[in-house]
Amino acid sequence: MKLYLASLGAGLLVGIVYSLINVRSPAPPVVALVGLFGILIGEQIVPVARHLINGDGLRAAIGLADCSDHVLGQLPGRQSAGPADPPSGS
Repeated sequence: MKLYLASLGAGLLVGIVYSLINVRSPAPPVVALVGLFGILIGEQIVPVARHLINGDGLRAAIGLADCSDHVLGQLPGRQSAGPADPPSGS
């Protein structure tokens, strides 16, 4: 949650600076968000393509490239698996 609050705070700070120096945002918010989404998806094309070239299926290639964690990030409420977690099934 700290990451989301820090991101929001940074955005607010930039917005305040833009307002103080009389500068408009370089893109409408929806256009900017679509552009950011394109960047995130574009970053995943090369790793997925590498796995596809190695003969993995599309679903396996996406899983091996760890796309969902990179694009979605750590979602609120999810706990990351760490070395302190007890092994399951033992």
